[in-house]
Amino acid sequence: MAYIELHKDKLKQNFNYLDRLFKEEGRDWAVVSKILCGNEKYLKELIDLGVNEICDARISNLKMIKELNPDIDTVYIKPPAKDHIEDVVKYADASFNTELETIKWISEEAVKQGKLHKIIIMIELGDLREGVMGGELIDFYESIFKLPGIKVTGIGTNLNCVSGVYPSQDKLVQLCLYEQLIEAKFGRKIPWVTGGTSVVLPLLFKKQVPKGVNHFRVGESLFFGNDLWTEETIEGMGGSVFKLFTQIIEINEKPKVPVGYLGQNPSGETVEFTNEDYGVKSYRALLDLGVLDVSNTDFLVPQDKRLELIGGSSDMLVLDLGDAEDDYKVGDFVTFDLKYMGALRLLNSDYIDKKIVTH
Repeated sequence: MAYIELHKDKLKQNFNYLDRLFKEEGRDWAVVSKILCGNEKYLKELIDLGVNEICDARISNLKMIKELNPDIDTVYIKPPAKDHIEDVVKYADASFNTELETIKWISEEAVKQGKLHKIIIMIELGDLREGVMGGELIDFYESIFKLPGIKVTGIGTNLNCVSGVYPSQDKLVQLCLYEQLIEAKFGRKIPWVTGGTSVVLPLLFKKQVPKGVNHFRVGESLFFGNDLWTEETIEGMGGSVFKLFTQIIEINEKPKVPVGYLGQNPSGETVEFTNEDYGVKSYRALLDLGVLDVSNTDFLVPQDKRLELIGGSSDMLVLDLGDAEDDYKVGDFVTFDLKYMGALRLLNSDYIDKKIVTH
């Protein structure tokens, strides 16, 4: 069975690095835990680090966090769907919001549950995912700040999530100006400007994040120790906390060029090859993992650089052993490093065992 290892020492190293960084910068931060997909033993490891605030995009994950430690502040980091309002208020101390009608439903539910639910207004700054348009922000805030059962405690933004728009000093200054505009217009304090995510860290290193951005939400850099601009490990961090191990179930020498009429495979892909591939054979290994578990093989990186992932079907991946044909046999495990989206899909698969390495 394929399995993932979480290396506890690297997770602690990455967490301590980030915690020290934000304390030195005088900024608060929260851990984004969605990559763990609600895995109880992995969440326990995270909580044991001393995390005070955890953000997630799945209510079931926030429920698990509250069951493990009810004192941790939980944040639902996407605008809630109407049918989830009751559970959002029950398990999340705060939520990201962009719709007036949704906030009215939250207000009603918070009153019903006898709670004060915190609202973070998300603002559109160009990536074109969630966010209130800047020109509508004042009217939007005026419509919600007097509603019972809720309190607007922050404004925020997301960048580089859909359109690939990178954060910039100008965009973050703009976010801070929106906060100042609300405070000046209504005489009410907005405690948090949460504009920082993993992709903003390189700007923080360059001292290009305005002091007004006083809250970060970090997931990818915590679990991978990486700079999202360069894809390199940040100096002082331990790199990725995850390793994937998948077992070889067949090895055979086969032609490089398929035999027969070629069409698309079930994934909608067409096999490509060059004239130099005709008449050439190579040793191919089949692995006990498929695109059911990791949608795109580009997210898997063999640690042995002699190996090449050729493709895969729903239940198996095909690996060209290249010059390493004599070093592998059926039953051996092949080790992979993971990119963020690969780890996310694999951790969400019930068919992948999850282990912890403590040294």
